[in-house]
Amino acid sequence: MSRFMSVFAAKLDAMLVFRVARGFSEKTHLQSLLRFDKFCTERYPQAHELTPEIVYSWIDTVTTANAQMTYARAMREFGKYLNAMGEEAYVIPEKFATNHSGYVPYVFRDGELTALFSAIDKLPNNKNHPFLNIVAPVLFRLIYTCGLRPNEGRCLLCENVNLDTGEVIIIKTKRKKDRIVVMSDDMLDMCRNYDSRRRVFGINNPYFFPSNSGGTYTNGMILATLNKAWTIAVCSPQNPIPCRIRVYDLRHRFASACLNRWLDEGLDIMVMLPYLREYMGHSTMNETAYYIHILPENLTKSSAVDWKVFDDMFPEVIVQ
Repeated sequence: MSRFMSVFAAKLDAMLVFRVARGFSEKTHLQSLLRFDKFCTERYPQAHELTPEIVYSWIDTVTTANAQMTYARAMREFGKYLNAMGEEAYVIPEKFATNHSGYVPYVFRDGELTALFSAIDKLPNNKNHPFLNIVAPVLFRLIYTCGLRPNEGRCLLCENVNLDTGEVIIIKTKRKKDRIVVMSDDMLDMCRNYDSRRRVFGINNPYFFPSNSGGTYTNGMILATLNKAWTIAVCSPQNPIPCRIRVYDLRHRFASACLNRWLDEGLDIMVMLPYLREYMGHSTMNETAYYIHILPENLTKSSAVDWKVFDDMFPEVIVQ
């Protein structure tokens, strides 16, 4: 039974099936499409074509920039799908529905990163989450040293961590593109020591970073823990309210550190970038090329970067 009711119901269902078959998550646009379906049922019950009037009338039902961008992305994907199926449909121009939020990652300085992990190591026990101070130092270091997405670390299964070889199998990723990453020797030693403790407090829990509730920690709890440590690390009379950071910023730091090292070693970034793409699990090269644009200014002038190629793949980040 379809979850949709409007004249576009069958086509919305078919588009989601098509996207899932291509490796995308159904959740990405589902809620937006459900709202669009309700809107069309009420306002355009006799419509037979996705027109600019329908698209922009629906987008105008929300007022915040983020919500409008979310709706625009969903409509662009729906219009593109209908066109691919041979139907007339309006497709929002890409520049009005870009896939990038405009968020500029915080790239940690070396001293800041050292201070951050020192603060993470000293986090006090949380009475509501009694094992979080044991989990956090390992979880955040694994995300950083292996360039993981936050959920890839948070939801890591014990069965996918090989403590003999240091191999970590990453499954159910953003694009359902499984991959293997390898821990450094130091990270492997830390995970082995941690695992001896995890086997006590996380017994029968399938996750490598188990919460006391029996599952995984929530995104919100992990983010709050990181920012608590960040505040401890950088707060001072001169900087009483530090900027907030995201767990994803650890992954960004990993990527920029790799690029910096390759530039220092005189390696050809054009040759090395595909390796970074595979390691980080990017589906397209422009996702990886994004990190070129957030390098420090003195490195962006390096002759090792062919800017014409990268600018064609991914335009310079603009803060909105």
